[in-house]
Amino acid sequence: MSAYTASLNRYEKMKYNRCGKSGLKLPAVSLGLWQNFGYGSDFATAEKMVRTAFDLGITHFDLANNYGHPYNGSAEENFGRILNNGLKAYRDEIIVSTKAGYEMWEGPYGDKNGSRKYLTASLDQSLKRLDLDYVDIFYHHIFDPSTPLEETALALDNAVRQGKALYVGISNYNSAQTAEISAIFKELHTPFIVNQPSYSMFRRWVEEDGLDKLAVEQGFGLAVFSPLFQGLLTDRYLNGIPADSRIGKGSTWIGNELTETRLNQIKALNEVAQSRGQKLSQMALSWVLNNPAVATVIIGASKPEQIAENAEAANAPEFTAEELAKIEEILKQ
Repeated sequence: MSAYTASLNRYEKMKYNRCGKSGLKLPAVSLGLWQNFGYGSDFATAEKMVRTAFDLGITHFDLANNYGHPYNGSAEENFGRILNNGLKAYRDEIIVSTKAGYEMWEGPYGDKNGSRKYLTASLDQSLKRLDLDYVDIFYHHIFDPSTPLEETALALDNAVRQGKALYVGISNYNSAQTAEISAIFKELHTPFIVNQPSYSMFRRWVEEDGLDKLAVEQGFGLAVFSPLFQGLLTDRYLNGIPADSRIGKGSTWIGNELTETRLNQIKALNEVAQSRGQKLSQMALSWVLNNPAVATVIIGASKPEQIAENAEAANAPEFTAEELAKIEEILKQ
């Protein structure tokens, strides 16, 4: 693709939220590279999506060692290529995060775990694939009951002390697990700033579990994945199942979720969104961002237009009490 010069007005519309009580601000909308950026994806489209995102003020790109399945690491490799195609000139304006925790390579040191051996090796591999000296945020991707939390915390802390990460985070940890590792980070003075859970109108476990309250109390932010519940909280399924959708391709568990009750909820929520001058996807993102614990929502995309549409959620009108009550009523159906 041709040489890249970022849009001069890229910071005019995006909103930036402080991540917990840290000094780091994250864009209200971040781009996740879980799907459509790995092996077999169209590289030109992937590059266009990343450039579109940055031109819209989306400065945070969320990766993991295993993104790009079945070729784990291929999303990081592709993002490294995109960086080296002109985006790296803006490295100091970009937040790159990556994670380690799920199965990654053969043998006992690359399977799903939180050991110091695995986390240290994985981050070194990620940095090579990304062709970077450091990442901005390094996460432990999923709680590992068989490794002492002290060991996992020390490995993340060590990544910061080595200059390979600026901040650390955890993902898929509940409030009890988070409180426990957070206490260790405090002792170590580790810059722990973020937990990355799933959260959406259709999956509200962070409220039931109290993770959002803990985040506000302890001063870390939430970076939310699946805020659109794998695409159900969009207008894609209002008139049937498109062949090119995740459900249409048959590649996801989400098909089982599209019950008649769920479809009625989606239609009712869409009416609320329209009355607010928003698309359903935009309102679903705005709703998640309305939780004071949430610093950013991580969107996925298969084309640049989706990113432009979702970025608008950062500038949404505030919810009225009536709108929030109506949404609750619909979600209880």
